[in-house]
Amino acid sequence: MMQAITSGLLLGFIYSLVAVGLTLIWGVMDIVNFAHGDFLMLGMYTSYVLYTFFGIDPLFSIPVAGALLFVVGVVTYRTIIRRILDGPMLIQIFSTFGLMIFLRYVIFAVFKPDYRSIQKTLLSGTFRIFGVYVGIPELVAAAGALVTTGIIFWIMNYTKTGAAITATAENREAAQLMGIDPDRIFSLSWGIGGAAAGIAGALLANFFYIFPEVGGVFGLTAFVVVCLGGFGSIHGAFVAGILVGLVESLGGYVAPPEYKHIFVYSIFIFVLLVRPRGLFGVT
Repeated sequence: MMQAITSGLLLGFIYSLVAVGLTLIWGVMDIVNFAHGDFLMLGMYTSYVLYTFFGIDPLFSIPVAGALLFVVGVVTYRTIIRRILDGPMLIQIFSTFGLMIFLRYVIFAVFKPDYRSIQKTLLSGTFRIFGVYVGIPELVAAAGALVTTGIIFWIMNYTKTGAAITATAENREAAQLMGIDPDRIFSLSWGIGGAAAGIAGALLANFFYIFPEVGGVFGLTAFVVVCLGGFGSIHGAFVAGILVGLVESLGGYVAPPEYKHIFVYSIFIFVLLVRPRGLFGVT
């Protein structure tokens, strides 16, 4: 039981980081980025390429993946999202969904659909504490996710940039009258969201299989987490990510692993029936 709880907590921190980036974009712009999970996939392949071709350990590729996906997020906004920002919601959905398909098939073409992994890294090994086995890669990934989530939370709550993002999310016109450039804020939000996904991907690359459709695995979970926590709520995404990680891990403990997602989606449906806006959404 303690082993399952520990594994669930470690995985939950990763889910939280992925969901925080997704909910930030939604909270500021009311746009759901269906390609968010594939941003994570790009982060994983960034670590894989740096390790395979340049011998750079995944631990040191984390900031590179974050910076690269920050740029990808900004470019995505400036080339695609800005053009359809005030368009019908259906166009917005098709645009990010199309980007998801595009990124996935680019990786298919370059790397083929093979499952890949990174072996013999600096973070290899496990240790035992109070009878619980903890993988070093999983522990470092959880710690990295927690630190990154904390940095985003600090930016949003204790900096002028965060105040500008919050003001733009609440009332774009009023923020503009106060001298805030909404276009710059939107671009920055996509950059931060992309960086969060990229860092999560680089952290996962230390112990998770890397394949073109891995973004779908974590992207779908991120949507569940965001819905549970409440769209636009960063602290809601953090709490819901931990909850989903625990439920998934404990579900695999009390039932066959292939049924663990039943527990997650059962709680997901129940919460939405009771609180349609999520645990921390504004009612």
